[in-house]
Amino acid sequence: MAFPPDLQARILHESGGLLFVDKPPGLPTSGRTLKDPDCLQFWLMKRHGGMVWAVHQLDADTSGVNVFATEKRRVPETQGRMRSPVGEKTYLAIVHGLPDWQEQEIDAPIGPVDDRSLGVHSQGRSARSSFRVRDRGRGASLIEGRLFTGRTHQLRIHLAHLGHPLVGEEWYRDPPCTVHPRQALHAWRVVLGPGLEPCRVQAPVARDLVDLAGQLELSIPAD
Repeated sequence: MAFPPDLQARILHESGGLLFVDKPPGLPTSGRTLKDPDCLQFWLMKRHGGMVWAVHQLDADTSGVNVFATEKRRVPETQGRMRSPVGEKTYLAIVHGLPDWQEQEIDAPIGPVDDRSLGVHSQGRSARSSFRVRDRGRGASLIEGRLFTGRTHQLRIHLAHLGHPLVGEEWYRDPPCTVHPRQALHAWRVVLGPGLEPCRVQAPVARDLVDLAGQLELSIPAD
């Protein structure tokens, strides 16, 4: 079984037992088993010739910076260095509508709202995100989002709660959005706090989102 042809080109940074990879949309971070070829972890293990651990998970349809470790002991250490306030996880999102705010911080717990769905729920786990409008276009906006906690689908849920669900959002918009074949979310930047080597790694915005932004008259920032 051959490596994906662009796997090596997707390695954004590699040192000290850490791999920062530009995950393509449509490929989960991890699979059902270690032998599942339908995930990025499997192909990184084939490349490395041994075990590789995911430091954090991205939704299958979310593109961008995904961090892995070739030594298990590096996982909890790196997770700590990614957390606010020492570290940073920043996303770009294309959302429906034009917010009447420029910056917004939301602290709203996330938990099950029925047998199948998550959402903002008073009995959920604490979840805090911040958002900044980077551009407004034709019925849609480009939002920079930052995670302070790491709940499942946190940015997607919080943006929908604010009334601006993602373009392409199937789960947290009624009716589901069919304008784009995936939710328009990109893990743009990861900053690691103090440790062996503080670093800042940024992934180029996926081509399909660049095209979508162009159609909606939105400008993708360089930084």
